[in-house]
Amino acid sequence: MALASTQEGLDIEDIREGYVLLKNNGAAAVIQTTAVNFDLLSEIEQDAMIAGYSQFLNSLTFPIQIVIRSKKMDISSYVESLESVEQSQTNPYLREQIKNYRGYVSELISKNEVLDKRFYVVVPYQDVSLKPEASIFSAFLNFLGLPQKKAPRVNRRALLDKGKIQLEPKVDLIIKQLSRVGIKAKKLDTQELVELFYDIYNPYTSAEERLRGQAAEYTAPLVQAAVEGQ
Repeated sequence: MALASTQEGLDIEDIREGYVLLKNNGAAAVIQTTAVNFDLLSEIEQDAMIAGYSQFLNSLTFPIQIVIRSKKMDISSYVESLESVEQSQTNPYLREQIKNYRGYVSELISKNEVLDKRFYVVVPYQDVSLKPEASIFSAFLNFLGLPQKKAPRVNRRALLDKGKIQLEPKVDLIIKQLSRVGIKAKKLDTQELVELFYDIYNPYTSAEERLRGQAAEYTAPLVQAAVEGQ
């Protein structure tokens, strides 16, 4: 029996024109937002922020998903660059200051993990009119080792066209509402989405090598299996 590839095990069917197309005939837009240091705000500003955020949530007539992604950062190259700057500095006072700062950063990362936090708002869409065959029965047949009818492929063009009509006004609304509370937001384009999921599904590879070129240039799967079959 042929083993399914890692690519077939993913929920993502395709990424086109800034939208994620799913195998269950769903689609999604991903909005990346900035963060606000709430503790640095005055009490009046905090109250205004809470009121504005409450208004944003109450204005929604559709579901959203808020995702906070934390990723451990490797800043060893930054520390090495500080050492290089320190050695090339001719001013003794500035050299000493750089040395102290480098020591502070080195001590900081030795005691704590440096995390890069990214914030996203996911806006989903589900096309029930083109929903593929239920996967529960197919999984049951697969478990028994019996032949099964392959589920129909997603009509990507139709799903994208319908998804854009439904998602575009929702994305615009979210970006405008968030701007009222001082949060900048932008919808990720195709290249940014590919890089995001490449980083998620290939955490070890992406740490050493970034995705090169444009997404459209890739004809092979961008996701690698974590464990190869025997």
